[in-house]
Amino acid sequence: MIMTSSLNQLFTRLLESESIFKNKEVLRHSYTPDVLVHRDTQTEELATILVSALRGETPSNILIYGKTGTGKTAVTRYVGKELENMSERMNVKCSVIYVNCEVIDTQYRLLANLARHFGEDIPMTGWPTDQVFQKFKEALDTQEQVLIVILDEIDKLVKKGDDVLYNLSRMNANLKRAKVSIIGVSNDLKFTDFLDPRVKSSLGEEEIIYPPYDADQIRDILYQRAAIAYNDNVLDGSVIPLCAALAAQEHGDARRALDLLRVSGEIAERKEERKVTESHVRIAQDKIEVDRIVEVVRTLPTQSKLVLFSIVMLNLSVQNQNQLGQPSTITTGEVYNIYRKMCKSIDMDILTQRRVTDLMSELDMLGIINAMVVSKGRYGRTKEISLSVPVKNTYDVLIEDYKLNPLQGYNVKVGYF
Repeated sequence: MIMTSSLNQLFTRLLESESIFKNKEVLRHSYTPDVLVHRDTQTEELATILVSALRGETPSNILIYGKTGTGKTAVTRYVGKELENMSERMNVKCSVIYVNCEVIDTQYRLLANLARHFGEDIPMTGWPTDQVFQKFKEALDTQEQVLIVILDEIDKLVKKGDDVLYNLSRMNANLKRAKVSIIGVSNDLKFTDFLDPRVKSSLGEEEIIYPPYDADQIRDILYQRAAIAYNDNVLDGSVIPLCAALAAQEHGDARRALDLLRVSGEIAERKEERKVTESHVRIAQDKIEVDRIVEVVRTLPTQSKLVLFSIVMLNLSVQNQNQLGQPSTITTGEVYNIYRKMCKSIDMDILTQRRVTDLMSELDMLGIINAMVVSKGRYGRTKEISLSVPVKNTYDVLIEDYKLNPLQGYNVKVGYF
């Protein structure tokens, strides 16, 4: 009762104090602004391709590339929304369906999701995929219309196979009244390397590349959002320039800048302070980095976790050597040797060295490790591996996995505990 009473008092006090935010949701990734700053070229390019839908014609399939936080999703959703609005005014049937392939990551789920948009009652599981595809196709083809399907993080879908992309990109040949266009959005410029050549040619009819934002551009974006998100005079003058500068260091990531601006305000508010300052931004930076590591590492497949754990343990060993004045680096060969020993220790299937190298490339793309190719002269080339994230935080998250938990205390030098 005492605890409940004190919590009620706390909630009441916090609710009675005026928030420094006007609309915090404006600082989240899901928000699409009415005006997109510094993306006029990409917006016009996408609109120019999709305008054919308003004439009842089939727009080209499009692949959109760019690093995280470069505005790909915001521009695509914005143009899609405006396209639907224009089609309503023109009395032209045009629909835009947005799908996040990190959530809907299998062929069945994707087709079921699309079919449900057209009134089909598809169960979560149980039907043959061909039957789901047929239902979607029949429902779509009941009238003359153009469907634009936005597949955000399309590379996540490709990892499960490209059959669905083959079917979707070719289905116009089997439609009598409707037309379909695919927009694939990806952070991975190399994901098409894994596609069937037929899928690659039909899917990538048009390609748009999004360059990273620079610090000045990110600052403009933050000023635009801050004006809507925060009350007047609560941001110290150094807050937005600092958020922009820190995000520009992260390959021009506007998402990171928005996170910094939002979390800085949340920290100030929790401390019941009325002004967001540079110190709040610094605290937010540390918090976001740890949260990002925890989230990304925790959701890795077990084999990727095991490869990363091998790198972490080797890193700790290298740190000890460096303290003794023995400079050392980590190579892919060393990682694979430790990985094999660890697999045997916990009775895990051992992948080939080539597959482990692929997993390291994926970790590199996620920004968890840095894999640099170096020449060894007549001995060929190898990759030197270093961690891009704090060792302790990474170790703590990995060891939470019950499959890896038995590896606590593993000694990479002697190969046992």
